[in-house]
Amino acid sequence: MSFHAAALSFSYGLHNAAFELPPSGFVTIAGPNGAGKSTLLGILAGLRHPYKGECLYRGVEIRRWRRLEFSRKVAFLPQSMKLEFPFTAEQVVFMGRAPYADGWFESQEDHAAVARAMSTTDTHAFAARDFRTLSGGEKQRVILASALAQEPETLLLDEPTTFLDLKHQLAMYHLLAGLAKRMLVVAVTHDLNLALRYSDYTIVLDAGRIAAQGRPEDALSPPVIDHVFGVHATLRDGWLTYDA
Repeated sequence: MSFHAAALSFSYGLHNAAFELPPSGFVTIAGPNGAGKSTLLGILAGLRHPYKGECLYRGVEIRRWRRLEFSRKVAFLPQSMKLEFPFTAEQVVFMGRAPYADGWFESQEDHAAVARAMSTTDTHAFAARDFRTLSGGEKQRVILASALAQEPETLLLDEPTTFLDLKHQLAMYHLLAGLAKRMLVVAVTHDLNLALRYSDYTIVLDAGRIAAQGRPEDALSPPVIDHVFGVHATLRDGWLTYDA
């Protein structure tokens, strides 16, 4: 297992969560606003503490990991990144190599990792552009490239399609699903149909508690959606439709 949680709680936003996540695959975390999604993701990223209960990564309690070693294995992407200085897109990607920094200059390994990450995310075309001038979709891909430059085993994303149009939402999830074939990808999402279409496993949170988890078609069944979201839904041909 990659992550293992038991009786996992936080002072606000999470109560007695229990789950196990595999070393690879695409896991989505869904739920209404304030359900505890970002709190859970923050604990997995080692950013929320102190928590109660167990939360292990690779068999070691997250709080016991050395930060540098943990950052080489787990990459976290926030909803957005705001930069005030004129960094190029490529320089932002190089920031992902911080856990491997050893001196003032980038190593050959750093350059190779950045090149691979930018190739995977198709960001080479605007490598020299000021990050601040990029569109929302371009920025998200650059931030993702920065995380991939860390060469992590696990990728954690907090609503990666925020501010993206439909075309770029689908492109982002298609890319993440491809990455999940060789690593664990965990993403918070509000789009239940994207979770149904692309993820392998879904955790649904409601008021800080896990209301359902399992295969997306089970965890996001109409009865669960009715109970958690207060919306009547119909699942047909793998897609959800909602009653007015």
